[in-house]
Amino acid sequence: MWTLPNILTLSRILGLPLLAYLMWWPDWAFGYLLAWVLYSLMGITDYLDGMLARSSGVVSKLGIFLDPIADKIMVATVILVLAAQGVLRGPYVGDAHVIAGLIILIREIAVSGLREFLGGLQVSVPVSKLAKWKTTFQLIALGSLILGKGLPNWTMMIGDIAANVPHTVGLITLWGAAILTVITGWDYLRVGLKHMD
Repeated sequence: MWTLPNILTLSRILGLPLLAYLMWWPDWAFGYLLAWVLYSLMGITDYLDGMLARSSGVVSKLGIFLDPIADKIMVATVILVLAAQGVLRGPYVGDAHVIAGLIILIREIAVSGLREFLGGLQVSVPVSKLAKWKTTFQLIALGSLILGKGLPNWTMMIGDIAANVPHTVGLITLWGAAILTVITGWDYLRVGLKHMD
């Protein structure tokens, strides 16, 4: 039960309060740099726990249960703190970038509920390649948004606007993740609807 992959997964969950703490003050650039390092380490453990479990043949029920929960809690924590601290704000549309974060959160909750429902019917829903791209965009987006607050002077001119490079990359990829979220969420929903009365 307490295998290395499971310990790595659990470390992601236990590290979330520290991650939220480091991101709580939007003007504390060094805190955001530390948060970016911690977030990156969490992303690495996400990759390692699955790879180690498969390669060593120690895939466990606890790991299957904890891994998606750890991922969803991490994404939700980062999106909520970034929204609360006004980081999901950008040129032209202002706070409307929060909508992209909201789309991602709604999909995560809906797909979790759908998987639970289908699990009771003994129906498994495999993760598609597009869903993996969605996860990649999401991880890049959130990491870039954190890094943008850690490097506030890394800017370039876009027309008349001085735009923070990582922050701008983060907002663009966040919308990319939101679009992929809608597409993959619909794919999961179509599978689920076939098994509903």
